[in-house]
Amino acid sequence: MTRLTIGIDGFNLAMPRGTGVATYGFGLTQTVRDLGHETLGLFGVDVGPKADVREVLFFDQVGKERPPETRRQHKRRMRREWFRSLLPVHGVDVPMTGAVEKQAFADRLPAFDRIVSSSGLFDIADKRLRRSGSFLTLRIPDPPAIMHWTYPIPVRLEGARNIYTLHDLVPLKLPYTTLDNKQLYHRLIELCVTQGDHVCTVSESSRDDILALFPSVSADRVSNSYQTAPVPEDLLARDPAEDARVVEGMFGLKQRGYFLFFGALDPKKNLARIIEAYLTIQSDTPLVIVGARHWGTEQEARIFADNGISLYGEASAKGLVQLDYLPREMLLRLARGAKAVLFPSLYEGFGLPALEAIRLGTPVISSTVSSLPEVVGEAGLLVDPYDAGAIAGAMRAIDGDPAVGARLSAAAPAQAAKFSDEAYRARLSAMYDKVMAQA
Repeated sequence: MTRLTIGIDGFNLAMPRGTGVATYGFGLTQTVRDLGHETLGLFGVDVGPKADVREVLFFDQVGKERPPETRRQHKRRMRREWFRSLLPVHGVDVPMTGAVEKQAFADRLPAFDRIVSSSGLFDIADKRLRRSGSFLTLRIPDPPAIMHWTYPIPVRLEGARNIYTLHDLVPLKLPYTTLDNKQLYHRLIELCVTQGDHVCTVSESSRDDILALFPSVSADRVSNSYQTAPVPEDLLARDPAEDARVVEGMFGLKQRGYFLFFGALDPKKNLARIIEAYLTIQSDTPLVIVGARHWGTEQEARIFADNGISLYGEASAKGLVQLDYLPREMLLRLARGAKAVLFPSLYEGFGLPALEAIRLGTPVISSTVSSLPEVVGEAGLLVDPYDAGAIAGAMRAIDGDPAVGARLSAAAPAQAAKFSDEAYRARLSAMYDKVMAQA
């Protein structure tokens, strides 16, 4: 095998709170390293002109919210970024000297062999797309052989073969569930599939969507790599009773004594029907909701009102436990001890929370649509996500009969094996070989 340098963007990795795509990027980077390749992390952080302080500035800013700006500062930044979008932009190396203590970032940032950053890269690229409907060109010293973008980002790295991961086409399949500018999004995906060297996706369902909605794209230029759930090996090897003690001590929740929903609170996650279903079963088993944020949509804002969780304008706090963003380690402890993880989404490109639960041996309630039957298999109960009664029936089945949960947990190892680290490495390696063999 030829050892390559493969670039992976830090667009989601640098966000203040974790996202599913950040988890994907973390797992992708680790898998690329396991394949024996060198990794290059590409970020949009302002690290300044002086090489000797770039490491400090990088770790000072990565993962932070943009500081408040005055109106004048905002206008000045917008003009500067608009001007920079007219021409190719450049990135600089961020030397990793060891001067900064990095242990605090161990579960958020992969161990890249090299880090490059270009100030405001992703904002500038967005302005380029809006202005001219085209990719922004990025130039860096000694570019990698492959640049693997973990998200549809309107940037092309010069001197590399550019692969774009399209997790799903939800803004086009369910346009009413996202706030994207749909015309601009369609143009962005069109650029990725026509000007990218290859397209990576994460399920057969998403691959089918890409080929159906963009029929001019050759099928051999779209690869389904699936993905893995990067659960730490030390957690898998740990006695579940230890995690149960921590969860009970912190949250008062007993092992297999609560339902759990976790994820970004966007409309396709179907949270209103989950809450409706939970309230109708009148269970003593609490429903724990862990959501980092909602996407500013009216429905989700109403559910999480200032006075607590409400549904259809009525307070509905009985049995509902709302937790804010949790560190990944704690979230996985919580998922490991749940009676079931609820993930009856309206649409998913993959459905990482479902696979994480399955890998931990936790039963799943999920959907009959999109990629979810591929991911969940026999390790969960699949229901019509538009039918709150069906969701309630699945919750009632698991809540009322321990044998149902035991059967689903018993099916988990075989289902998780389909998405093992070894299988993921093989699929990624085949895709990279194909891309490098292109003329």
